[in-house]
Amino acid sequence: MLSDLAFVFIEVFLVTLIINALLSEREKQDKLKKMNSLVGAFFSEVGNTLLSKISCADIKLGRIQSDIAVLEDWNNKNFIEVSKKIKSYDYKTDYKKIDFEHLNNFLYQKRDFLVGLLESPFILEHENFTDMIHAVYHLTQELNYRKDFKNLPESDFEHLAKDIERAYALLAHQWIEYMRNLNTEYPYIFSLYMRTNPFNLCASPIVRK
Repeated sequence: MLSDLAFVFIEVFLVTLIINALLSEREKQDKLKKMNSLVGAFFSEVGNTLLSKISCADIKLGRIQSDIAVLEDWNNKNFIEVSKKIKSYDYKTDYKKIDFEHLNNFLYQKRDFLVGLLESPFILEHENFTDMIHAVYHLTQELNYRKDFKNLPESDFEHLAKDIERAYALLAHQWIEYMRNLNTEYPYIFSLYMRTNPFNLCASPIVRK
């Protein structure tokens, strides 16, 4: 009798452990999906356009273009290799090629959206994404504090360029990670993003054979 009870207890205990493990994994996957949705919303609303505006001022754009010429048949290995390359990339921009007024207006219009992302509890699960949002929001604040970009001293333009390059580097890293996720989970969205690659100045959403 006691041995039967002990067996039942062990069986119940094991079943409980399995159920808890399954629930924990399901909760983890749910959080991951919500996080990926936030990342997708960011690049759709802000990230892709911001990358396009910054990359056009990249001093060595040709190099990063060749590294991030994402192709439809890429696999996980390709993304890992490119991710390593762009982490060592020297993100330098020519601030004279940046339309600061236009950039300021664009980011100011997205200010509430960025604040909403910062307030989301899900971004705490993704440190790299959080760092990127903080860098973009800081750039938004820096630009917004300037009332005029016509008479700024060169030292201030250089300061703004550093803020831009910080955001640029984090955006590029996060963009590659997001593209890798899309390639696996949402190939139809990946196809669109591949055709509208923000690092490609000639990118077009038009499908051509």
